[in-house]
Amino acid sequence: MLVWRRQWDHRHGDLDGTERTERPRAQAKWLTASVERDAAQVIGTVFDEAERRDPGREREWVMLVDGARHQLDLIHDQCDARGLEVRLLIDFVHVLEYAWGAAWCFFAKTDPAAETWVGERALEILKGRAEQVADALEANADAAELDGQRRLGVDKAVCYLRAKLPYLGYDIALAERRPIATGVIEGACRHLVKDRMDITRARWGLAGAEAVLRLRTVISNGDFEEYWKYHAQREHLRVHAIRYRDSLALSA
Repeated sequence: MLVWRRQWDHRHGDLDGTERTERPRAQAKWLTASVERDAAQVIGTVFDEAERRDPGREREWVMLVDGARHQLDLIHDQCDARGLEVRLLIDFVHVLEYAWGAAWCFFAKTDPAAETWVGERALEILKGRAEQVADALEANADAAELDGQRRLGVDKAVCYLRAKLPYLGYDIALAERRPIATGVIEGACRHLVKDRMDITRARWGLAGAEAVLRLRTVISNGDFEEYWKYHAQREHLRVHAIRYRDSLALSA
């Protein structure tokens, strides 16, 4: 995987003399997860929350995805059903993986020049030139007379870039200071799901796992106090008010 290195002087800014702008940080994060509901239902819940936050649809909606075709289809279905327009971006790290796959068709695994080669193509993609990169990869493979397994990584990268072209608008996203990678989302998944569900020797039933996920979601979203008041009221109603309402007589 390509590692981006940037030299930085904490006292004065970048070494070229320019000031480093403060990167945008995620705010008002909201989490949801389920092992009982399918992907369509969970994505629908995400859209419900977005509409709750922006009922007048005054903001531009941006979604970061990993590029799975099924996921993209479900998102488009929600947009069509709700009459919405959403800008979709594929996690740039996923694109880099395909660039590295193409690199090994031209370089030996130990060749340090591969990193420079991938970096150059990555920068072109970030500038909004993914289609040109795909064309150049195909031309380079033809010129090198690659075929069969020797060309497989290039073919995968070319097909991926062309198929996902509508979702690779990184030049616009960067100009608008939008995120282009899903690190914050994957970190949330780790915190919400993996840190609890993947502990050593844990055994989960479906109902128990769903209950734990819902509770962790409520806590992470800062809704626990409100939820607990509601839960206590419902439990009082279930355990006391409903059970004994027909057997109690009011005295004057």
